[in-house]
Amino acid sequence: MRHFYFDHNATTPVAPEVLEAVSSCLGQVYGNASSIHYFGQLAKQRLEAARRQVSEFIGCAPAELIFTSGGTEANNIAALGVARAASSPRHVITSAIEHPAVLGPCAQLEREGVQVTRVRVGSSGVVDPADVRQALRPETVLISIMHANNELGTIQPIAEIARIAHAADIPLHVDGVQALGKIPVNVRELGADLYSVSGHKLYAPKGVGALYVRKGIALAGVAFGGHHERDRRPGTENVPGIVGFGAAARLASGNFMDGALRDRLEAAVLERISGTGVNGSRGNRTPNTTNIQFDAIDGEAMVIALDLRGFAVSTGSACSSGAITPSHVLTAIGLSADRARSSIRFSLGHSNTAEQVDELVEALEASVAHLRRISVHA
Repeated sequence: MRHFYFDHNATTPVAPEVLEAVSSCLGQVYGNASSIHYFGQLAKQRLEAARRQVSEFIGCAPAELIFTSGGTEANNIAALGVARAASSPRHVITSAIEHPAVLGPCAQLEREGVQVTRVRVGSSGVVDPADVRQALRPETVLISIMHANNELGTIQPIAEIARIAHAADIPLHVDGVQALGKIPVNVRELGADLYSVSGHKLYAPKGVGALYVRKGIALAGVAFGGHHERDRRPGTENVPGIVGFGAAARLASGNFMDGALRDRLEAAVLERISGTGVNGSRGNRTPNTTNIQFDAIDGEAMVIALDLRGFAVSTGSACSSGAITPSHVLTAIGLSADRARSSIRFSLGHSNTAEQVDELVEALEASVAHLRRISVHA
């Protein structure tokens, strides 16, 4: 049986060019980038070359980019670091549809006495900048809004939110993990003060990410140890992973999907399968993502049924896989718990083809018919 992958928002396969860069680094560049001898400096050179590649890709200075173990660590450093560096009383604004990697640190800040406002979103799945403005308080020390939602693909009005934040002299953190590589990203044009990214969403290996921190932003330490990454993130750098991230950034530059395959999938599903609907706005989204609801279908059962037919999809965030409660993103946009549980996320990548999409639609038709039939007879 052939297997086709439609879960690129969870993770991407490592690109051949990236694999080659990582392999060469693993075999030849084994020094510690903090060591002053030849082997250490060779590693340092590769590390800084990758820093230039990633910083160029997102439009910042290399000195403003720190490498992390991934998007989750980058988000934690940003949220906890900014809030803890501020004097009390403290207030943070985020949204109800953020990834757990942002909602988790915000919950921790609440345990530390910080007030947190989670701005609601409408059925579109897009944050209204006016709601962010209305949530502002004199004690607000941070605004954290994602760039693109991982389940819906909806793109948030970051530039407008940034203008509101800067008018109030409040730093803006943006979780850009699901935007990088899907849409053009320039942190200076967006007005972000901190911006989190992750390698494994960009055809690089897992275990490497980065955080842009605009010069002048105060960050308290989140982890403690050595003086790596300009005292922002202690620990020996993952040089092979970082080199892979740099190679992936170079490869991704200007190489964005156009949304044609996503639209082909949506149109076919809505036309050929009854009781279906697209969740969230169909307007301003990342070009690879769609979230579709199937009446009278259990989403987890659908994922299994499609997997048995050779197609990998998901019900939402991989970080929440196995959760008993329905997706917080889908319920935040007004879906009932039942509709949320009957929704599937399809996230396409560069390896997908029109033929694969057509085969997926056929598998969906067969799976829906089977699951609805056994549901009726249960």
